[in-house]
Amino acid sequence: MKNKFIIIFVLLFGVSLFSQQARLNETAPDFKLKDSNGKEHSLSDFKGKIVVLEWINYDCPFVKKHYDSKNMQSLQERYTAKGVIWLAICSSAKGKQGNFSSEEINKRSKNHNAKFTAYLIDEDGKVGKMFGAKTTPHMYIIDKDGKLVYAGGIDDKATTDVDDIKTAKNYVSAALDELLNGKQVTTQSSTPYGCSVKY
Repeated sequence: MKNKFIIIFVLLFGVSLFSQQARLNETAPDFKLKDSNGKEHSLSDFKGKIVVLEWINYDCPFVKKHYDSKNMQSLQERYTAKGVIWLAICSSAKGKQGNFSSEEINKRSKNHNAKFTAYLIDEDGKVGKMFGAKTTPHMYIIDKDGKLVYAGGIDDKATTDVDDIKTAKNYVSAALDELLNGKQVTTQSSTPYGCSVKY
């Protein structure tokens, strides 16, 4: 009877409690989201590619730091040119900071000259919670085997000061360079910083 109860519990709740939580050095959970142009993307669409997930909120001062300085766009451009898939994800709920219409998203992305592969909308926050995204920006890297190999901050300077970018250690570029050179990621996690994700 006890075993029967456990089996029923796992069947009912197992997917949400166990298999759908992202963990370092394990296969990243698949997800499906629409982008700001209405096109659907699944993580599994990019099998065999390195994928960056960037949690975004254009109104967050920490996000502004990296976009107004062109730091984020230069990273996007540099690595997408090398075959990396870069997905910006917004988990801001309706009525919360960072939740915009598709038209507004595309207008801001164009004004910033953003170079990501797609801007994905996660209005119900399911994907953000699946990955444990806490801040904007919160960065994740998935390797060619589909494993999560980095989760944390973009760099080690937890400020809104643009001048700090020059002297910061950029964890994302370091990890991507290692992966592209066939090496293991040295620093796999760091403390994320920024505005809280507006679930």
